[in-house]
Amino acid sequence: GYEPFISFSNFHLTSEIIIFVFLPVLIFEASLSIDVKKLISDIRPILFLAVIGLLISSFMIGGAVYYIELSAATGIGFVVCLLLGAILSATDPVAVVAIFKDLGAPKRLAILVEGESLFNDATAIVMFVILVGILTGRAEPDPIAGTVDFLRVFFGGLVVGYIMARFFTWVISKMNGVPLVEVTLTIALAYLTFVVAEHFLHVSGVVAIVIAALVIGSHGRTSISSEGWHLLEATWENIGFWANSLIFVLVGMSVPWIFAKFDATMWKAFTVLLVVAFFSRALLTHVLLPLISKTGVFPTVSLGFRTVMWWGGLRGAVSLALALWAFENKDITLEDKNFILPLVCAFVLFTLFINATTVASVMKAFGLDKLSAGDLAARDRTVEGALREVSSGIEQIAFANAIGPEIAEPVAHQYEERIRALSSADNKGAAQSEDDWIKFGLLSLISQERKIYFDDYAQGYIDPEIARDLISLADEVLDAVKTDGMDGYLAVSTSALQFDWRGNTALFFQRRLRLVGPLTKYLSTRILALQASVGALAKIKRDGIEQIKTLVGTNNAVALQELVENRLKITESALGALQAQYPDYVSAVQNFQLRQITLKREHQKYADLFDNAIIGREIFNNLESEVNEKEKALSKRPQLDLGLDPISLLARVPIFESVSSDKIEAIAALLDPELAIPGDVLCTKGDTGDAMYFISSGAIEVNTGEKVVTLGSGQFFGEIALLKETPRTATVTAQSFCDVLILRRADFLTLLDGNPSLKAEIETVASERIANWDIN
Repeated sequence: GYEPFISFSNFHLTSEIIIFVFLPVLIFEASLSIDVKKLISDIRPILFLAVIGLLISSFMIGGAVYYIELSAATGIGFVVCLLLGAILSATDPVAVVAIFKDLGAPKRLAILVEGESLFNDATAIVMFVILVGILTGRAEPDPIAGTVDFLRVFFGGLVVGYIMARFFTWVISKMNGVPLVEVTLTIALAYLTFVVAEHFLHVSGVVAIVIAALVIGSHGRTSISSEGWHLLEATWENIGFWANSLIFVLVGMSVPWIFAKFDATMWKAFTVLLVVAFFSRALLTHVLLPLISKTGVFPTVSLGFRTVMWWGGLRGAVSLALALWAFENKDITLEDKNFILPLVCAFVLFTLFINATTVASVMKAFGLDKLSAGDLAARDRTVEGALREVSSGIEQIAFANAIGPEIAEPVAHQYEERIRALSSADNKGAAQSEDDWIKFGLLSLISQERKIYFDDYAQGYIDPEIARDLISLADEVLDAVKTDGMDGYLAVSTSALQFDWRGNTALFFQRRLRLVGPLTKYLSTRILALQASVGALAKIKRDGIEQIKTLVGTNNAVALQELVENRLKITESALGALQAQYPDYVSAVQNFQLRQITLKREHQKYADLFDNAIIGREIFNNLESEVNEKEKALSKRPQLDLGLDPISLLARVPIFESVSSDKIEAIAALLDPELAIPGDVLCTKGDTGDAMYFISSGAIEVNTGEKVVTLGSGQFFGEIALLKETPRTATVTAQSFCDVLILRRADFLTLLDGNPSLKAEIETVASERIANWDIN
């Protein structure tokens, strides 16, 4: 008859508890710490193993077990065996990742294992739900419909998770950095995302949670305060630990009952299950993955990595949760339940007691626990520098603690021996080339730069959006240095100063649609980002290089200094161009930032006085309230005015000074204001002239082929092609940010006919240019 787990019935465990309490926590916590950029770089092999690989594994396991059950005439159907295969194809990285941390495994290996686990958990659960529907009669076993349903559920979960996470990061950004509120909102995000996806939209709640956690771990990192992030990491680590522990405790309490169900047929099925499960995974990691990698579709994964991924594919809490979910489902027969749960529990215990305890040996066999030659050389120099500092202070420490020289000298001698050993020729054999040391130094400096941006954000000196952009840029530079060394550093840091797709899109909106909002936002953000970048590079130039000098060597430190100085110089130049164009805005922003910084420091000073018991709680609360009020009043940064009002721009062009005020508005209606950025080609020699330009501010270069001339504020160009009805006589390029007024051909004659004096002046200037610029 029906034999429920006594311990489970005491706990009143239900499928709703398993689904809505345990799964969101397990998935969100596992996804939160994943480095999204590294995940994306290996997303193709990860998705292959997590989706295609899981389907292959599920069908191989299900088919083999079904064959055994069919021969034993137990009556277990193929769908049940396939359900078992899906449950046991969901890998759990928790134990393996803990081992990785202890042994210092390569980061890419950890990303491959964790990334695969996250997505195959999601795939397994989607497949599990579909198969349970078929098993309980709520769905038809139609392969095409099943595939369509799988894709809808999977990708629907992606969309829901992203939208929910972006909404919550926006809400968190409005919470004024209260850590408890921020952490509570992430917990709410995990559960609400699951409920909205599963219950209301009928897509994969697990996929939605994975995406939501990845967004919080990347985009949300700069929406949560520094204190909130530390609390969030600690809180989720604890929640994940307890969720995993409770699942294992609940199952562990029933282990005797579980194994009491094992008979000869069950043991035979379990043996086949073990063989086929490990064989199918080996087929994926050692046959299919390298074959596809040879085509160039996937980046190559080494044999050592693939072997650890094979042997380290443990099964854990997610598999157990799915098995419990199936066991508690009243629509599944007791015979099927008693077949699924014992096999799942036995397989999970096998991987935990056998695989988890031996995966470290597999890593050591492939040398994955060892430092590379470059890392070893860096380690030796680091140790050597640290030992020199310790050794130089032994005498002073001994004197301060009344320790005699007869004790201090032998200790100092031991340190000197260690230093000599590290400096010996044998150890220098592992040293890197000079280029390698420069590469190592650049990676260290970029990591420092990245930390500065995080610190600036934590202190409130830069906005979340700017912090995200700068950290993303630092990551791009980091990747470029890893690939191309110094050349990569120069290429990416230089190209980053150009207008990106957002800037070009904003320019398009301003020039074609006369919408200044996107361009205003982009330029104001660019100014603040360049200021933050200049500040970070100045700190690195001042302090960062000195900190790694002993590691990379004096000559290499000089080379690094030159690289940083060059990058700082071109960044200051880019900022200077904007400062020259918008000096009032830059001054207002700098005033705003300085007031923000001083208020932060004022608040910290009051906190220090309170912590040291110099002032009491009442006084501190009063002072804190005053500072908070000032911070609220200062919460909105100054707004940038692009200064593209046609009438205002006309006032800066001397040629229009003689025009009466009643005509200015009519003339302004004929002119289109436009912002030109450095390097913009406004006219190309030989093209058909369709407009002339008035320079309200800035400088442009006119190149006729014979002569190069610079024009500045108040001057104009492009008139010759319109007056003479000839092709352009010169190529005109913006040398700085320029405000220009464009007069189209259709309005050219209208303007000149209505303003004879203006027409005469333009014709006179055109004649002088034809004569002086060698224009034919």
